[in-house]
Amino acid sequence: MAKIGKKDGRAIDYLIIAVVGLVLLYPIIWMLFSTFKSNEEIFGSVHLLPSTWHWENYTEGWQGSGRVTYTTFFKNTFALVIPTVLFTVVSACLTAYAFARFDFPCKKLLFTLLVALMMLPGSVMIIPRYMLYNQFKWVDSYLPFYIPALLCCNSFFPYMLIQFLRGIPRELDESAYMDGCSTLRTLISILLPLMKPALFSAGLFQFLWTYNDYFNSLIFINSVKNYPISLALRMSLDSQTVVNWGKVMAMAFVAVLPVIVLFFACQKYFVEGIATSGLKG
Repeated sequence: MAKIGKKDGRAIDYLIIAVVGLVLLYPIIWMLFSTFKSNEEIFGSVHLLPSTWHWENYTEGWQGSGRVTYTTFFKNTFALVIPTVLFTVVSACLTAYAFARFDFPCKKLLFTLLVALMMLPGSVMIIPRYMLYNQFKWVDSYLPFYIPALLCCNSFFPYMLIQFLRGIPRELDESAYMDGCSTLRTLISILLPLMKPALFSAGLFQFLWTYNDYFNSLIFINSVKNYPISLALRMSLDSQTVVNWGKVMAMAFVAVLPVIVLFFACQKYFVEGIATSGLKG
């Protein structure tokens, strides 16, 4: 039997990857073409392409419930997501730097609690969190998302950054100290450039989780004018007696686009950060 050459083997690998990728992307492709269909064609036809292109699904769907348009919903979403991501990255970075580079009382105990909190289901904490935030008058605002992110309440991100920092030699810190750098200057000038893959991974994770979060938004946000996109899409199913699924698909596809663009733009740093976060020095 003839041996498969290196070029032929690479072509087969690319073909397999392309087929698997097409299978994984098919739901997105189907949703894209469904945005141009009517209800009858979505549920009554197996054809991928629409027979009649309903472009009005986008313009009419963008009007939302009539009182609040999707312009407001998207503004609310980014007003919720972007500060939450920034606060998470900053607080997780400082926490990880302290655990990875300094010795302080009860360090092992605090690190154990940090890891243990990762195993605590969010559903267990939702009632006490709501009662606490309600007493603080934070309900129906974005503070229930901002403050926990600022105080590094999600232990996954500092744990991931701690593992990444352990793979960076301490000799770099010592060299910076010998050159007169303070601890903060060492973090900013020496470690942060090296931590860029892990920081991108943490930011992307938090962006995806907050952007797609329906449960916490439903619990802590009550006013339609403050709804993010996740609640807006669900509200569109309740605002009409007969749901126009073409409009719903159109707005769902528009809502997915930022996530897709962000993932492919940051894919290099995301994969590198995940691949190296488990290394230890």
